[in-house]
Amino acid sequence: MSANIFGIDLGTNNIKIYNRQSDDVTVEKNLIAIQNKMNIFAYGNAAYEMFEKAPNNIRVSFPLSNGVIADIDNMQALVKLFIGDQMHGVLKPVDFYVARPTDVTDVEKRAFYDLIRESGLKAKKIMVVEKAIADGLGLNVDVMNSQGVLVVNVGHETTEISILSLRGIVISKLIKVGGKKFDDSISSIIRKEYSLAIGNKTAEKVKIELRELLEEEKNAEVYGRDIVSGLPVAREIPTDVIRGALVDNYDTILDNIRATLEKTPPELAADIYKHGLYLTGGASQIAGLAQTLSNGVGLNVNLAENPVSSVALGLARIIKNDQFKALAYDIEEMDK
Repeated sequence: MSANIFGIDLGTNNIKIYNRQSDDVTVEKNLIAIQNKMNIFAYGNAAYEMFEKAPNNIRVSFPLSNGVIADIDNMQALVKLFIGDQMHGVLKPVDFYVARPTDVTDVEKRAFYDLIRESGLKAKKIMVVEKAIADGLGLNVDVMNSQGVLVVNVGHETTEISILSLRGIVISKLIKVGGKKFDDSISSIIRKEYSLAIGNKTAEKVKIELRELLEEEKNAEVYGRDIVSGLPVAREIPTDVIRGALVDNYDTILDNIRATLEKTPPELAADIYKHGLYLTGGASQIAGLAQTLSNGVGLNVNLAENPVSSVALGLARIIKNDQFKALAYDIEEMDK
Protein backbone atom coordinates (compact mmCIF):
# COMPACT_ATOMS: atom_id res chain seq x y z
CA MET A 1 0.00 0.00 0.00
CA SER A 2 1.18 3.49 -0.86
CA ALA A 3 2.21 5.54 2.15
CA ASN A 4 1.05 8.73 0.46
CA ILE A 5 -2.63 8.73 1.38
CA PHE A 6 -4.57 11.47 3.15
CA GLY A 7 -7.99 11.41 4.78
CA ILE A 8 -9.70 14.81 5.00
CA ASP A 9 -12.64 15.86 7.15
CA LEU A 10 -13.65 19.42 6.36
CA GLY A 11 -15.46 20.93 9.31
CA THR A 12 -16.88 24.43 9.47
CA ASN A 13 -14.62 25.27 12.41
CA ASN A 14 -11.75 22.77 12.05
CA ILE A 15 -10.13 20.80 9.27
CA LYS A 16 -8.89 17.35 10.28
CA ILE A 17 -6.26 15.61 8.14
CA TYR A 18 -5.14 12.02 8.56
CA ASN A 19 -1.65 11.34 7.16
CA ARG A 20 -1.07 7.65 6.34
CA GLN A 21 2.70 8.05 6.31
CA SER A 22 2.92 9.49 9.84
CA ASP A 23 -0.27 7.69 10.98
CA ASP A 24 -1.62 10.69 12.87
CA VAL A 25 -4.40 13.29 12.65
CA THR A 26 -3.69 17.02 12.40
CA VAL A 27 -6.39 19.43 13.55
CA GLU A 28 -6.27 23.07 12.42
CA LYS A 29 -8.79 25.89 12.35
CA ASN A 30 -10.54 26.00 8.96
CA LEU A 31 -9.86 29.69 8.64
CA ILE A 32 -8.06 32.00 6.23
CA ALA A 33 -6.90 35.62 6.54
CA ILE A 34 -6.76 37.61 3.29
CA GLN A 35 -4.92 40.93 3.15
CA ASN A 36 -6.09 43.63 0.70
CA LYS A 37 -8.56 41.15 -0.88
CA MET A 38 -5.82 39.14 -2.60
CA ASN A 39 -2.85 38.07 -0.45
CA ILE A 40 -3.01 35.17 1.99
CA PHE A 41 -1.81 36.69 5.26
CA ALA A 42 -2.34 33.68 7.54
CA TYR A 43 -4.29 30.43 7.73
CA GLY A 44 -5.36 27.77 10.20
CA ASN A 45 -4.61 28.37 13.87
CA ALA A 46 -2.55 31.46 13.04
CA ALA A 47 -5.56 33.05 11.33
CA TYR A 48 -7.73 32.21 14.34
CA GLU A 49 -5.44 34.32 16.53
CA MET A 50 -6.46 37.29 14.36
CA PHE A 51 -10.18 36.48 14.33
CA GLU A 52 -12.23 39.45 15.63
CA LYS A 53 -9.00 41.44 16.05
CA ALA A 54 -7.85 42.14 12.47
CA PRO A 55 -7.78 45.63 10.88
CA ASN A 56 -10.10 46.47 7.96
CA ASN A 57 -7.58 45.49 5.30
CA ILE A 58 -7.38 41.91 6.58
CA ARG A 59 -10.49 39.74 6.19
CA VAL A 60 -10.60 36.59 8.32
CA SER A 61 -13.23 34.09 7.17
CA PHE A 62 -14.41 30.48 7.31
CA PRO A 63 -14.73 28.95 3.80
CA LEU A 64 -17.39 26.48 5.02
CA SER A 65 -20.86 27.43 6.14
CA ASN A 66 -23.43 25.10 7.69
CA GLY A 67 -21.35 22.06 6.81
CA VAL A 68 -20.95 22.79 3.09
CA ILE A 69 -18.36 24.65 1.02
CA ALA A 70 -19.38 28.30 0.67
CA ASP A 71 -16.10 29.76 -0.64
CA ILE A 72 -14.53 27.25 -3.03
CA ASP A 73 -11.50 29.39 -3.96
CA ASN A 74 -10.35 29.99 -0.40
CA MET A 75 -11.13 26.39 0.58
CA GLN A 76 -8.95 25.13 -2.29
CA ALA A 77 -6.17 27.46 -1.21
CA LEU A 78 -6.42 26.23 2.39
CA VAL A 79 -6.41 22.54 1.49
CA LYS A 80 -3.38 23.03 -0.72
CA LEU A 81 -1.56 24.89 2.06
CA PHE A 82 -2.40 22.29 4.72
CA ILE A 83 -1.42 19.35 2.50
CA GLY A 84 1.73 21.23 1.49
CA ASP A 85 2.62 21.50 5.18
CA GLN A 86 2.07 17.76 5.56
CA MET A 87 4.45 17.13 2.64
CA HIS A 88 7.02 19.65 3.89
CA GLY A 89 6.44 21.95 0.92
CA VAL A 90 6.91 19.37 -1.85
CA LEU A 91 3.61 18.29 -3.43
CA LYS A 92 3.69 14.74 -4.80
CA PRO A 93 1.00 12.53 -6.39
CA VAL A 94 -1.16 11.13 -3.58
CA ASP A 95 -4.54 9.50 -2.91
CA PHE A 96 -7.27 11.29 -1.00
CA TYR A 97 -10.24 10.06 1.01
CA VAL A 98 -12.73 12.85 1.68
CA ALA A 99 -15.68 12.79 4.09
CA ARG A 100 -18.88 14.60 3.15
CA PRO A 101 -22.32 15.09 4.75
CA THR A 102 -25.30 13.14 3.42
CA ASP A 103 -28.34 15.38 3.88
CA VAL A 104 -27.22 18.12 1.47
CA THR A 105 -27.89 18.77 -2.23
CA ASP A 106 -26.14 16.81 -4.99
CA VAL A 107 -24.26 19.94 -6.03
CA GLU A 108 -23.03 20.48 -2.46
CA LYS A 109 -21.97 16.83 -2.24
CA ARG A 110 -20.08 17.03 -5.54
CA ALA A 111 -18.21 20.13 -4.33
CA PHE A 112 -16.24 18.05 -1.79
CA TYR A 113 -14.87 15.89 -4.65
CA ASP A 114 -14.26 18.80 -7.03
CA LEU A 115 -12.43 20.69 -4.29
CA ILE A 116 -9.61 18.14 -4.28
CA ARG A 117 -9.65 17.54 -8.02
CA GLU A 118 -9.30 21.24 -8.90
CA SER A 119 -6.96 22.38 -6.11
CA GLY A 120 -3.69 21.49 -7.85
CA LEU A 121 -2.81 18.72 -5.42
CA LYS A 122 -1.78 16.13 -8.04
CA ALA A 123 -4.42 13.72 -6.76
CA LYS A 124 -3.93 10.20 -8.14
CA LYS A 125 -7.23 8.99 -6.76
CA ILE A 126 -10.09 10.73 -4.93
CA MET A 127 -12.41 8.57 -2.87
CA VAL A 128 -15.51 9.84 -1.10
CA VAL A 129 -16.87 8.54 2.22
CA GLU A 130 -20.18 9.47 3.83
CA LYS A 131 -19.33 11.42 6.97
CA ALA A 132 -21.68 9.44 9.23
CA ILE A 133 -20.12 6.14 8.12
CA ALA A 134 -16.62 7.43 8.88
CA ASP A 135 -17.94 8.72 12.20
CA GLY A 136 -19.21 5.27 13.11
CA LEU A 137 -15.87 3.68 12.30
CA GLY A 138 -14.02 6.36 14.26
CA LEU A 139 -16.21 5.52 17.24
CA ASN A 140 -15.26 1.82 16.85
CA VAL A 141 -18.85 0.93 15.99
CA ASP A 142 -19.52 -2.07 13.74
CA VAL A 143 -21.07 -0.44 10.66
CA MET A 144 -20.68 -3.51 8.45
CA ASN A 145 -23.50 -5.70 9.76
CA SER A 146 -27.27 -5.30 10.03
CA GLN A 147 -27.43 -3.74 13.51
CA GLY A 148 -28.95 -0.29 13.80
CA VAL A 149 -26.65 2.49 15.05
CA LEU A 150 -27.64 6.05 15.98
CA VAL A 151 -24.82 8.58 15.57
CA VAL A 152 -25.27 12.25 16.48
CA ASN A 153 -22.44 14.57 15.43
CA VAL A 154 -22.71 18.05 16.96
CA GLY A 155 -20.42 20.31 15.00
CA HIS A 156 -19.74 24.04 14.88
CA GLU A 157 -22.75 25.09 12.83
CA THR A 158 -24.66 21.86 12.22
CA THR A 159 -25.73 18.64 13.89
CA GLU A 160 -25.89 15.51 11.72
CA ILE A 161 -28.22 12.78 12.98
CA SER A 162 -27.77 9.41 11.26
CA ILE A 163 -29.10 5.87 11.49
CA LEU A 164 -26.53 3.38 10.16
CA SER A 165 -26.91 -0.25 9.11
CA LEU A 166 -25.29 -2.66 6.63
CA ARG A 167 -22.51 -0.31 5.46
CA GLY A 168 -25.04 2.40 4.66
CA ILE A 169 -27.13 5.25 5.97
CA VAL A 170 -30.79 4.44 6.51
CA ILE A 171 -31.79 7.94 7.64
CA SER A 172 -29.78 11.17 7.77
CA LYS A 173 -30.80 14.62 8.91
CA LEU A 174 -28.65 17.76 9.01
CA ILE A 175 -29.90 20.63 11.16
CA LYS A 176 -28.44 24.11 11.54
CA VAL A 177 -27.74 23.95 15.25
CA GLY A 178 -24.26 23.49 16.70
CA GLY A 179 -21.52 25.07 18.75
CA LYS A 180 -21.89 28.47 17.09
CA LYS A 181 -25.57 28.62 18.05
CA PHE A 182 -24.55 27.79 21.61
CA ASP A 183 -22.06 30.68 21.53
CA ASP A 184 -24.64 33.07 20.06
CA SER A 185 -27.14 32.16 22.77
CA ILE A 186 -24.56 32.82 25.50
CA SER A 187 -23.63 36.19 23.95
CA SER A 188 -27.30 37.13 23.63
CA ILE A 189 -28.26 36.34 27.23
CA ILE A 190 -25.22 38.20 28.62
CA ARG A 191 -26.04 41.21 26.46
CA LYS A 192 -29.70 41.14 27.53
CA GLU A 193 -29.25 40.46 31.24
CA TYR A 194 -25.99 42.31 31.93
CA SER A 195 -25.79 44.97 29.18
CA LEU A 196 -22.43 43.50 28.21
CA ALA A 197 -21.26 42.91 24.64
CA ILE A 198 -18.80 40.03 24.29
CA GLY A 199 -17.00 38.50 21.33
CA ASN A 200 -17.46 35.05 19.81
CA LYS A 201 -14.18 33.82 21.30
CA THR A 202 -15.25 34.84 24.79
CA ALA A 203 -18.62 33.11 24.40
CA GLU A 204 -16.89 29.97 23.15
CA LYS A 205 -14.49 30.03 26.10
CA VAL A 206 -17.38 30.28 28.57
CA LYS A 207 -19.16 27.40 26.82
CA ILE A 208 -16.09 25.14 27.00
CA GLU A 209 -15.38 26.03 30.63
CA LEU A 210 -18.99 25.50 31.76
CA ARG A 211 -18.49 21.91 32.90
CA GLU A 212 -15.49 22.82 35.07
CA LEU A 213 -17.26 25.89 36.47
CA LEU A 214 -20.24 23.77 37.48
CA GLU A 215 -18.01 21.22 39.19
CA GLU A 216 -16.16 23.93 41.11
CA GLU A 217 -19.37 25.92 41.77
CA LYS A 218 -17.80 29.07 40.34
CA ASN A 219 -19.24 31.89 38.25
CA ALA A 220 -17.87 32.65 34.80
CA GLU A 221 -15.70 35.75 34.56
CA VAL A 222 -16.11 37.48 31.21
CA TYR A 223 -14.57 40.55 29.63
CA GLY A 224 -16.38 42.77 27.17
CA ARG A 225 -17.77 46.22 26.45
CA ASP A 226 -20.44 47.80 28.61
CA ILE A 227 -23.29 48.75 26.26
CA VAL A 228 -24.31 51.79 28.33
CA SER A 229 -20.91 53.36 29.05
CA GLY A 230 -19.06 51.94 26.05
CA LEU A 231 -16.11 51.09 28.30
CA PRO A 232 -14.31 47.74 28.66
CA VAL A 233 -15.36 45.89 31.82
CA ALA A 234 -15.21 42.48 33.51
CA ARG A 235 -18.27 40.83 35.04
CA GLU A 236 -19.11 37.57 36.76
CA ILE A 237 -21.94 35.58 35.17
CA PRO A 238 -23.72 32.84 37.17
CA THR A 239 -23.54 29.39 35.56
CA ASP A 240 -27.33 29.04 35.86
CA VAL A 241 -27.68 31.91 33.40
CA ILE A 242 -25.32 30.22 30.93
CA ARG A 243 -27.07 26.86 31.26
CA GLY A 244 -30.42 28.52 30.71
CA ALA A 245 -29.17 30.08 27.49
CA LEU A 246 -28.36 26.64 26.08
CA VAL A 247 -31.66 24.90 26.85
CA ASP A 248 -33.49 25.84 23.64
CA ASN A 249 -30.58 24.66 21.48
CA TYR A 250 -30.39 21.34 23.31
CA ASP A 251 -34.15 20.90 22.91
CA THR A 252 -33.94 21.54 19.16
CA ILE A 253 -31.36 18.78 18.78
CA LEU A 254 -33.45 16.51 20.98
CA ASP A 255 -36.64 17.14 18.98
CA ASN A 256 -34.85 16.24 15.73
CA ILE A 257 -33.43 13.05 17.23
CA ARG A 258 -36.96 12.07 18.28
CA ALA A 259 -38.27 12.83 14.77
CA THR A 260 -35.52 10.65 13.28
CA LEU A 261 -36.26 7.78 15.65
CA GLU A 262 -39.96 7.97 14.76
CA LYS A 263 -39.01 7.20 11.14
CA THR A 264 -36.70 4.33 12.08
CA PRO A 265 -37.79 0.75 11.22
CA PRO A 266 -38.77 -1.16 14.41
CA GLU A 267 -35.98 -3.77 14.17
CA LEU A 268 -33.32 -1.08 13.90
CA ALA A 269 -34.97 0.84 16.74
CA ALA A 270 -34.61 -2.26 18.91
CA ASP A 271 -30.87 -2.37 18.18
CA ILE A 272 -30.54 1.33 19.01
CA TYR A 273 -32.29 0.77 22.33
CA LYS A 274 -29.76 -1.95 23.19
CA HIS A 275 -26.63 -0.05 22.14
CA GLY A 276 -27.64 3.54 22.91
CA LEU A 277 -26.86 6.80 21.16
CA TYR A 278 -23.32 7.63 19.98
CA LEU A 279 -22.52 11.31 20.53
CA THR A 280 -19.55 12.96 18.85
CA GLY A 281 -18.42 16.21 17.20
CA GLY A 282 -16.55 19.21 18.56
CA ALA A 283 -19.54 20.70 20.38
CA SER A 284 -20.83 17.39 21.77
CA GLN A 285 -18.99 17.55 25.10
CA ILE A 286 -20.65 20.73 26.39
CA ALA A 287 -22.02 20.39 29.91
CA GLY A 288 -25.58 19.10 30.10
CA LEU A 289 -26.05 18.08 26.45
CA ALA A 290 -25.48 14.34 26.85
CA GLN A 291 -27.75 14.15 29.89
CA THR A 292 -30.48 16.16 28.16
CA LEU A 293 -30.44 13.80 25.17
CA SER A 294 -30.36 10.70 27.37
CA ASN A 295 -33.32 11.88 29.44
CA GLY A 296 -35.25 12.99 26.37
CA VAL A 297 -35.07 9.76 24.37
CA GLY A 298 -34.50 7.23 27.16
CA LEU A 299 -31.22 5.95 25.74
CA ASN A 300 -27.73 5.55 27.13
CA VAL A 301 -25.34 8.06 25.55
CA ASN A 302 -21.91 6.83 24.44
CA LEU A 303 -19.51 9.80 24.38
CA ALA A 304 -16.67 9.79 21.85
CA GLU A 305 -13.14 9.70 23.25
CA ASN A 306 -11.92 11.92 20.41
CA PRO A 307 -15.02 13.91 19.39
CA VAL A 308 -13.23 16.39 17.13
CA SER A 309 -11.28 13.70 15.23
CA SER A 310 -13.78 10.82 15.07
CA VAL A 311 -14.48 11.23 11.33
CA ALA A 312 -10.77 11.48 10.49
CA LEU A 313 -10.08 8.40 12.62
CA GLY A 314 -12.79 6.58 10.68
CA LEU A 315 -11.14 7.59 7.39
CA ALA A 316 -7.88 6.24 8.79
CA ARG A 317 -9.47 2.83 9.37
CA ILE A 318 -10.77 2.78 5.79
CA ILE A 319 -7.35 3.72 4.43
CA LYS A 320 -5.50 1.13 6.52
CA ASN A 321 -7.92 -1.80 6.49
CA ASP A 322 -9.00 -3.56 3.30
CA GLN A 323 -12.21 -4.85 4.88
CA PHE A 324 -13.52 -1.26 4.96
CA LYS A 325 -12.45 -0.24 1.44
CA ALA A 326 -15.98 -0.83 0.08
CA LEU A 327 -17.21 2.07 2.23
CA ALA A 328 -15.38 4.54 -0.03
CA TYR A 329 -16.32 5.22 -3.65
CA ASP A 330 -15.11 7.15 -6.68
CA ILE A 331 -17.73 9.58 -8.00
CA GLU A 332 -16.22 9.55 -11.51
CA GLU A 333 -16.42 5.75 -11.69
CA MET A 334 -20.05 5.81 -10.55
CA ASP A 335 -20.94 8.38 -13.20
CA LYS A 336 -19.59 6.22 -16.05
